Amino acid sequence: MTTTVQDRSSAGGGSTDQPNLRRHVGIIGLLFASVGSIIGSGWLFGALNASTQAGPAAIISWALGGVMILLIALVYAELGTMFPLSGGVVRYPHMSFGSFASYTSGWITWVAVATTAPIEVEGALQYATKYAPFTTEHCLSACNSDAPVVVHSLTALGYAVATVLMAVFVVVNYFGIRWFARLNNALVWWKLAIITLVIFAFLFSAFHGSNFSSEGFAPKGVHGIFSAIATGGIVFSFLGFRQGIELAGETDNPRRNVPIAVVGSVLITGVIYVALQVAFIGALDPGLLDKGWANLSFTNDFGPLAAVATLLGMGWLATLLYIDAVVSPGDTGLIYTTITSRISYAMARNGNAPKALASTTSRGVPMISLVVTFFVGLIVFLPFPSWQQLVGFITSATVMSFASGPLVLAAMRKQQPDRERPFRLPGGHVIPVLAFWSSNMIVYWSGWDIVWKLMLAVLLGFVLLGVFSLMGQVHLPDLELPSGAAWLLPWLGGVTLVSWLGKYPEPAAGNLAKLNFESSAAAMLVLSVVVYLLAYKFRLSSEQAARHIEDSEEEARVSDEQLD
Repeated sequence: MTTTVQDRSSAGGGSTDQPNLRRHVGIIGLLFASVGSIIGSGWLFGALNASTQAGPAAIISWALGGVMILLIALVYAELGTMFPLSGGVVRYPHMSFGSFASYTSGWITWVAVATTAPIEVEGALQYATKYAPFTTEHCLSACNSDAPVVVHSLTALGYAVATVLMAVFVVVNYFGIRWFARLNNALVWWKLAIITLVIFAFLFSAFHGSNFSSEGFAPKGVHGIFSAIATGGIVFSFLGFRQGIELAGETDNPRRNVPIAVVGSVLITGVIYVALQVAFIGALDPGLLDKGWANLSFTNDFGPLAAVATLLGMGWLATLLYIDAVVSPGDTGLIYTTITSRISYAMARNGNAPKALASTTSRGVPMISLVVTFFVGLIVFLPFPSWQQLVGFITSATVMSFASGPLVLAAMRKQQPDRERPFRLPGGHVIPVLAFWSSNMIVYWSGWDIVWKLMLAVLLGFVLLGVFSLMGQVHLPDLELPSGAAWLLPWLGGVTLVSWLGKYPEPAAGNLAKLNFESSAAAMLVLSVVVYLLAYKFRLSSEQAARHIEDSEEEARVSDEQLD
């Protein structure tokens, strides 16, 4: 295996080196990796989707979604500065809970990130349908009702172009993280400029205050507000903060840069998204709301923001938006291609995936992982041919992958109490518990029709673990099951049960709809606290955790010696 050098600041004062991936990302590069990943296809569709689900109360949905993601981000700000490792979201559970926990968390994470680049490509092609038949509109459900569910699916031409775009992502990544960071910085400046321009153009060209009260501020009540958070593209639009964690091992000063990138990216984009939602609602012609928010539609709404700009007589802005509809999702797809390969790399390093995935080129690029990412993307296009169909699944999978972070943080405070924490989260267990509860609630709000598919994907991961083990591709002499399964299985089972008993989605799609908003939130809080306590109780011993951490440090030293 070819290896290259990557420095890593050891928070405990040990070795400052980490293998294989090079450290070329500065503070702006890391912040912009997160901001650039956040501002992808979500902002291009989120304002319309959230409005149809929550009406003007979508403003509250964006604010609440940002706060919930910020709680999770704060947890990872502490972990990311303690252990600035590439693929950290996968590695952290391994340190505190062992191999079974890290594999499960890693598999969920990989499923989430591997499907994100394809959804960004689909978002770009949906907007580009104005110029060529890349997508086609068809009814998904309730076709004969007053509120049919309409999606835009890839055509044969769209699939061919999507394949080319996925290949471009791989080629850019082949040239290494430095080239990626330089390109991404330029693209993020563009994206920030466009979204700011849209907000001010909408606010000052037309603002109809009556739109905020014509049907009532929250026509679908709390159900609509929270459904929009999970399935309207809101949480999906914030999920890119993770890049500050995943690329922590490739930045020049992780102690300073990681908290700024993780927390700063959520705060910056949160303000932008709320402002955009206000501007979008105010810019709509009141006549478009005659059939209610749930049935809001207009000409060329396959590209909603550009369509609104056209209706307002701002053709120049519409043109910029159609250009940005390629740039924004394209940049985010590029970032997630990078991240997916790093997750595969980290899982292989943990011994939970085929060893070949940890191989790197002389440029420090995990090329085999990139190729796997490319082909998985092509497969994802087939069962999920539209942006709308993918967004809820990706949101749930990604948030569930984050959910182990609060549990690791609690365990680490007992396992490594003396380790230096450049950023220490205040408040003891309060924020980690709230972050874990928030993660579980977001998954619940995505609805039973998504949750059962996600749990099926988790079961598939367990099957693959067995296959990899039988093939000798993974080395699992000790799964450390008591530490991992003691909280993982009750957690996954509990989330599934509450979702099945709950009212999301409405109308029901196989769920029993027995729990209302209050009772489901209470049930999920109880589950979250119980699982949190189980994880805290059954964590690995301090000695076991120290060995896992030491293994990572030793891996760094060996790689440096091989290169020298």
